[in-house]
Amino acid sequence: MGEVSLEAVSKQFTIRVDGQEQKVQALKDVSFTVRDGEMVALIGPSGCGKTTALRIVMGLQTPSSGRVAVDGVAIKGCGYDRGIVFQHAELLPWLTAYENVAFALEMKGIKGAELRDTAMRYLELVGLKDSLRRRPYQLSGGMQQRVGIARALAIDPKVLLMDEPFGALDAQTRETMQSELLDIQARTGKTVLFVTHDLDEAILLADRVVIMRQGHVAEIMTVNLPRPRKDGADLRGSQDYADLRYHLWKALHEPAPIGVGH
Repeated sequence: MGEVSLEAVSKQFTIRVDGQEQKVQALKDVSFTVRDGEMVALIGPSGCGKTTALRIVMGLQTPSSGRVAVDGVAIKGCGYDRGIVFQHAELLPWLTAYENVAFALEMKGIKGAELRDTAMRYLELVGLKDSLRRRPYQLSGGMQQRVGIARALAIDPKVLLMDEPFGALDAQTRETMQSELLDIQARTGKTVLFVTHDLDEAILLADRVVIMRQGHVAEIMTVNLPRPRKDGADLRGSQDYADLRYHLWKALHEPAPIGVGH
């Protein structure tokens, strides 16, 4: 199981401006659920709170109020039931691809043959069997992200969290990585919650899209496109895809009623 629920989550930050403390409301009564095995995208303008929401789910930040739970159990900080992939892979530069994945397993207490077999299995899953001895500087941006995904998956989390994981990649590599993520999710069945600014990426990957504006959930849009979705070119040429994209674009660019969805 891997269901994530946010219930009336709010987050306030205190910042100093010209020597004066000011309160910033990053999230206000955010509620939604990511069902077991579902891929959900968080999308919205810069500063709308989507990365803050993701970091709260990971346990990197605490909400000012509200509750976040995985399978009904309230989270208390980071845990091995959640893995995260950042926009930049954040690999340890002095370690090889294999060692970066192995390090995460060591932190979980896995040792010996189980560690070696698990690290190799996930490096193979992301197509890096022949690059496991390379260090990050010897890998392309896409390959570094594959290592980051393998590292996050190797600890066998219930939920995979991704913060604009392909945002720093060129267009062609990004499309390749999107297809690979679809394939990985289909094979592992992991629950995935990811942040993106890209409308096409949200529609191509997600089962539902949570549209955020000014710290609120403005709308939750269901993506009624058939799976598997490996051929993005065919999907983008369909009327259903065009309708979804226009609906999403409109929700982001026009005033919309603020609501809460599940």
